[in-house]
Amino acid sequence: MTRLTVRLDLICAVILAVLAMSPAQPSAIAAQDAPDVGARPDQATGSPMQARVLTIDDQFLIERVGSPRISPDGERVAYTVGTTDYDTNSSETRIWVISRDGGEPVPMTRKGSSASSPRWSPDGRRLSFLSSRDGGKTQVWVLDLANGGEAVQITDVEEGVGGYEWAPDWQRLVLVMTDPAPERESVAKTKSGDEIPEPWVIDRLQFKQDYVGYLDRRRDHLYIYDLDSKKAVQITSGDYDDSQPRWSPDGQTIAFVSNRTANPDDNFDSDIWLVNAGGRGEEPADLKQVTTNPGPDRSPAWSPDGTRIAYITDTDPDHAPYDIPKLAVIEPGGPAMVLTEDLDRGTSSPRFSSDGSSIYFQITDSGERHLARVPTAGGPVTRVIDGPRSVNSVIMADDGTIVALISEPHEPGNLYLREDSGDLRKLTRNNDEMLAGIELAEVVNVHFPSADGTEIEGFIFKPFDFQEGVRYPTILRIHGGPVSQYTWGWNFEAQLFAANGYLVVTTNPRGSSGYGKAFQMGIWQSWGVKDTQDVIAGVDHAIDLGWADADRLGVGGWSYGGILTNYVITQTQRFKAAIAGASGAHWTSSYGHDQYQRWYRLEFGNPWEPEARSLFEGLSSYNDVDKITTPTMWVGGEKDWNVPIHNSELMYLAVKSMGREALLVVYPNMHHGISLPYYRKDLHQRYLAWYDRYLKPDMTSTTSNRR
Repeated sequence: MTRLTVRLDLICAVILAVLAMSPAQPSAIAAQDAPDVGARPDQATGSPMQARVLTIDDQFLIERVGSPRISPDGERVAYTVGTTDYDTNSSETRIWVISRDGGEPVPMTRKGSSASSPRWSPDGRRLSFLSSRDGGKTQVWVLDLANGGEAVQITDVEEGVGGYEWAPDWQRLVLVMTDPAPERESVAKTKSGDEIPEPWVIDRLQFKQDYVGYLDRRRDHLYIYDLDSKKAVQITSGDYDDSQPRWSPDGQTIAFVSNRTANPDDNFDSDIWLVNAGGRGEEPADLKQVTTNPGPDRSPAWSPDGTRIAYITDTDPDHAPYDIPKLAVIEPGGPAMVLTEDLDRGTSSPRFSSDGSSIYFQITDSGERHLARVPTAGGPVTRVIDGPRSVNSVIMADDGTIVALISEPHEPGNLYLREDSGDLRKLTRNNDEMLAGIELAEVVNVHFPSADGTEIEGFIFKPFDFQEGVRYPTILRIHGGPVSQYTWGWNFEAQLFAANGYLVVTTNPRGSSGYGKAFQMGIWQSWGVKDTQDVIAGVDHAIDLGWADADRLGVGGWSYGGILTNYVITQTQRFKAAIAGASGAHWTSSYGHDQYQRWYRLEFGNPWEPEARSLFEGLSSYNDVDKITTPTMWVGGEKDWNVPIHNSELMYLAVKSMGREALLVVYPNMHHGISLPYYRKDLHQRYLAWYDRYLKPDMTSTTSNRR
């Protein structure tokens, strides 16, 4: 993982006194207390079994499938499975392998230590992965599949390994590693012997990052690791971060991504570069720049003959966060050719077909994610895997075998093999048995006009006991990003609210991906304006359908979803309860305190300059905080430097000072995501308790349709 992410999506302990005074304490919802919703036949025995609704605790039973990799012969698929243990407040990821013909998957790594990034050696005899076993730094480990036995650690580098790839000769690896920390001349200690940390001394423009902390001049660079000599040779250097290394087919050259401008902290101009790997025992040659586009270029993929590189490019650097990522191909030394100029949909993850005639890639399109291909020389785009689903990861074997990680509304994510006929055959069946006994919400795809007539798309989750003619308490949930989208994929949170009797409205307002550049640019320098109209139009549509109760409306979201929640409740009093998670509110004070100084400068300007200052302040919901009458819970992580908790503190204190209903919940040591199982359960309990308190005061339905 690089120390500074190019694409962006997205201060105190728990306030015990506030929580103690709060009349809305968390509700305890256990799986065994879930109501029955009817009987249906067991798929294995045919006998009736009692179904139930989803509960908070079910999130800890869901297994997370990811990172598929096909063996060179196309016969086996390695992948990761993440699990959660609530009792130990921990999560774990293991490597598994399954045959392309199906059958029982086989665990390849042991319990008790997580593993990630599975990779097959080019000869298919070894399976490698990253792990920090026994509390050490992350290293590369290898399983000898031909001879069996335990995994063997093959790297031993002081700073640990951030990423790696096998060389085609399977005798070398390219490693991504952070520069080592300088040795301290002396170590100061307290009287009790505890080491006293040195102060952070900062001289960079980009000086902090969530999950990393304050940034020094140590950077991520590439190293060649020889498996025989056990030595790592550094092949890139300088005051730049290098990432995404990809070996050329002949093993002589590595393509990688780096922003090597004069001040990489001040722009998004990453390019594709080449470095000669030097061969075994040879010194690497100088670097060669491949792309010169002033916007970000990334995700390089070599053609089978090594003459071309496919990659993803943003060609409008002046609007980088909102640009449409395009697929391009280039012959090093020649001009770039954009292959999806007319597509107007975001692309990602390119890879060549085995014969080099086509390039496969993923598309984000109107609430769906597809696999597509386009001729290398240019031509029409063909959808290879499409439909109402989310294709989240795709891998291909040399023989053309395609395996995709696919999620659907009732499917958290499993691996599917695409047959020659185009049909999809399910390989893994994680969560099938667990979900078979749960009555999940029906998901309805909707389209509706916003205030100015712009068509908006969304998904409505019906409560488990849904009946036509009954209006239900309704929760509007808003996604983060803002350049992101709700899809046909699995949504645990929406399913949980529906299981607890709520109609859930999720929308893709302007700023969302999947609807073209003009749609994404719809919030440029106008956060909280048209996107507020769009999400409210989704609620109005649910009311017009006769499903939502206009007198019992709630709203909430996380990250930009929390930001937009703040905008919504400063512009309307229609909502009876709000939850703003990891939300921003005052952009002048956020500049320099969060990690987005490049984005702010690009879209708004410098906050000390008069014209820009008017934007910073005019778009700050904090300056309209006196208009909030909705009971609101602000929640976030203590150490979040993505959207720092000080924004929530500002909003909470202002509303509380005015004598209105408000709650502040801060999770200790958490960053932008609330990752610990104990805190995740607490968070969802608080969600339900807060919405229940204000949207279900008498636990009865109403037929009102007022707006």
